[in-house]
Amino acid sequence: MAKAKPPYRIEWRPKAREDLAAIVRYIGKDNPTRARNFVQELHEKTLPLEQYPELGRNGRPGLPDDVREIVAHRHYIVFYRVLDEVSTVEILRVKHAAQQTP
Repeated sequence: MAKAKPPYRIEWRPKAREDLAAIVRYIGKDNPTRARNFVQELHEKTLPLEQYPELGRNGRPGLPDDVREIVAHRHYIVFYRVLDEVSTVEILRVKHAAQQTP
């Protein structure tokens, strides 16, 4: 039986954290509880990347070749890259689908 590959570590980069803070502020204007829960949901949507870092699709045209994306919510896209040499998934940005890509 094949040995299971150790999970990747998920690292949220500063810009992605800033994006999350902006989302919390925006949603929190109307519903602070929903804002906190929503951020938790976005974090949870990235957890499968620990075991399946290639889960998302290749990023959009104009982005670096190593950037991938997953739809974390019908309105939010998480952009990330996989660093195989250090078993890390770097979350780069979280953008509303209507926003320009990073």
